[in-house]
Amino acid sequence: MKFLDEAKVYIRSGDGGNGCVAFRREKFIEFGGPSGGNGGKGGDVLIEAVDGLNTLIDYRYQQHFKAQKGVHGMGKDRHGANGKDIVLKVPVGTQVFDEDRETLLFDFTDLGQKFIITEGGNGGFGNAHFKSSTNRAPRNANPGQPGEERWIWLRLKLIADAGLVGLPNAGKSTFLAASSAAKPKIADYPFTTLHPQLGVVSIDGREFVLADIPGLIEGAHEGAGLGDRFLGHVERCRALLHLVDGTCEHAGKAYKTVRTELEAYDHGLSDKTEIVALNKADALSPEELKQQLARLKRAAKKTPLVISAATGQGVEDALRALLAVVGDASRTPKAKNAAEAAPWSPLRANSE
Repeated sequence: MKFLDEAKVYIRSGDGGNGCVAFRREKFIEFGGPSGGNGGKGGDVLIEAVDGLNTLIDYRYQQHFKAQKGVHGMGKDRHGANGKDIVLKVPVGTQVFDEDRETLLFDFTDLGQKFIITEGGNGGFGNAHFKSSTNRAPRNANPGQPGEERWIWLRLKLIADAGLVGLPNAGKSTFLAASSAAKPKIADYPFTTLHPQLGVVSIDGREFVLADIPGLIEGAHEGAGLGDRFLGHVERCRALLHLVDGTCEHAGKAYKTVRTELEAYDHGLSDKTEIVALNKADALSPEELKQQLARLKRAAKKTPLVISAATGQGVEDALRALLAVVGDASRTPKAKNAAEAAPWSPLRANSE
């Protein structure tokens, strides 16, 4: 399945049905009176966050969605049927923007959320609605109101507790594969990862979601390489694991390159809790490891972890460091729901 995290969509709600002008004409009924029914309401356009989706690829091949119109009213006091609503299904983490791509209309952060993006037009009143003691035979009816139409942008930001950042070939995909059941493509050339990857990490009986995004290079905020368009997928993360390739020329410069891109992107990424780790320690001699660690410590102004995603060295320590920051987010949704649904008891209160 292809990954698509942004799509432009045209939506239009249904028009309301027209009211009807009609009179009851039956044999032996001298004063039949008005009998025109009301028009039906047009269908709404809704957006719903559903389970089982992790991309917006459905909107790559269909961009126009129109709800059903309301049925016109008819004689014999028959009201028109309402038009059927149309529901656009999106993955959790999708944001809905207006056509200007800046005005946020809704943010789907929870499963099952629904949002009416355009409402259908109301149906018009038939002449039976206007009947009164002083107006016994009204000959007027209302037309149905038109529906709404607009262009919107759907933008997906993956829901993850922690994210991996670093230069291309820093070993992010290898780390994700070593710490979770995810199977990202791994190769020894830059930009092997072209789309964000998610993996569920289990450590010390706790679980959290880890996101791997394509690597950043110098000038990514200006569009160099794959640019910074995928950084939005780690905006929701509570912590970042910054992997630095120990076999690169200068670990400190590599760290600063990525930090510069995070600060240029803004959106709070540079303020998130960051755990720095020197990767590929298995490929370094003791002297090289000591030198690269010193460079990275000066640049990051903190003591980095030493790991090797290929051999598993230090991977659990890095995961525990992430878990300490992620905190309650590491609890699975099933465990959270069970905890919330459980009745209160003194034993449970003491344990909490």
